[in-house]
Amino acid sequence: MNPSPTPLHSKLKAATHWWSDFAAFFRRGSVVDLAVGVMIGAAFGKIVSSFVADVITPPLGLATGRIKFTELKWHLGGPPDAPVTLNYGNFLQATIDFLIVALVLFVIISLINRLHRKPPPPETAVSLTRDQELLIEIRDELRRRDQAEKPPA
Repeated sequence: MNPSPTPLHSKLKAATHWWSDFAAFFRRGSVVDLAVGVMIGAAFGKIVSSFVADVITPPLGLATGRIKFTELKWHLGGPPDAPVTLNYGNFLQATIDFLIVALVLFVIISLINRLHRKPPPPETAVSLTRDQELLIEIRDELRRRDQAEKPPA
């Protein structure tokens, strides 16, 4: 008679299963790929942030009346030496950062998907059994006889 597993035994078994899955994931090299992706993403994020802050928003601010986006804020109250503000200019800048990153990722993923798209397989002749070949020959022969027996119009 087998005793029923205890809750501790079930948790230990689940943890062991999780650990073995993680070890397999790590051995496949996916963790290294993920780490490289995160590092490249962080560097790319800094480049995009600089691009937005130093290249896009200054002319945009000039075109909209010499506005500096980082200085756009609503004063909610508080003492003059430490006012409470809602910095929506920083939010606008971060939103532009996000939109540029999303656009670049969309373009890159679209290009990768095009490169990996497999062409449709060429149409191959259907492999017929001997019985099917004989039936086709009989059908074709009957059609020829029917054509021969028909009087010319």
